Amino acid sequence: MTRPVVATRPAVAAGRARRKIPHSPWLYVAPALILLVTFTYVPVGNMIWYSFHKWDGLDVTMDPVGLDNYVRVFTDEQYWRVFLISLYYFVASFAQIAIALYFAVVLSFNVRFKNLFKGILFFPYLLNGVAVGFVFLYLFQPDGTLDTLLRVAGLGEHTHLWLGDPDIANISLAGTSVWRFTGLNFVLFLGAIQSIPGEIYEAAEIDGANRWHQFRHIIVPGIRRIISLSFILAISGSLSVFEIPFIMTGGANGTRTFVVQAYQTAFQFRQIGLASAMAVVLLLIVLLITWVQRRVLPDEEVTLS
Repeated sequence: MTRPVVATRPAVAAGRARRKIPHSPWLYVAPALILLVTFTYVPVGNMIWYSFHKWDGLDVTMDPVGLDNYVRVFTDEQYWRVFLISLYYFVASFAQIAIALYFAVVLSFNVRFKNLFKGILFFPYLLNGVAVGFVFLYLFQPDGTLDTLLRVAGLGEHTHLWLGDPDIANISLAGTSVWRFTGLNFVLFLGAIQSIPGEIYEAAEIDGANRWHQFRHIIVPGIRRIISLSFILAISGSLSVFEIPFIMTGGANGTRTFVVQAYQTAFQFRQIGLASAMAVVLLLIVLLITWVQRRVLPDEEVTLS
């Protein structure tokens, strides 16, 4: 005798499906989490572990040294003095923000060829850092492009060893950094400005507000979060400069940044533990500065309407 086949009621099937839904989002997040842990948190953990050891990167065993690497970072002049080189890039980053904000405000209004200027400003950021370094290396070399242009303009007496003179080498490198990264800040500012409703500008014009009043009372409050983000990026970026000085000078003539120093310590002098301690110190400094900046300039909600 065969038993009758009882069909599953739709309500029961739907209830079972609903019970499985809360677990399904983790299937989508899992690949990203695996990549994040594997290529971010695991290397950071290894870096912290190496910083408490003396290791050349080749031996099977590592010798524990406690806090000796950190003590050396803060007491040896050749390691902490390179932080002063970051001041050049720190000052240049504020010029970079000012230039980007100016063009973002101007090109947010109706001006001729604004799309062309947008592309020109953003294009340098799309270039590879190594390519930018080689381009400006030829620009700044003796009797290079810059010296030739100065002579053509009748300013030949103003030619210098742009990368060989320690007094101006860092200024040349910082200027290269401004040229490359202004496009990033420009796009951030422009996107934030364009997100402000146009009705606010129309109401301001009816009330007699000029461009300066619109900038001061509408644009600046409306992009406050992006300005705060730009300051965080400027501070962290000035402390972690690597590509441009490494490609253009190799850290010579007083242009060695903290990251270049850490790289040379690890791969030229084979002091992996000491270089890891330098990287941990840099990470903690960036986190501390970011925390202080967020406390001084809290991320407040901005309402313009």
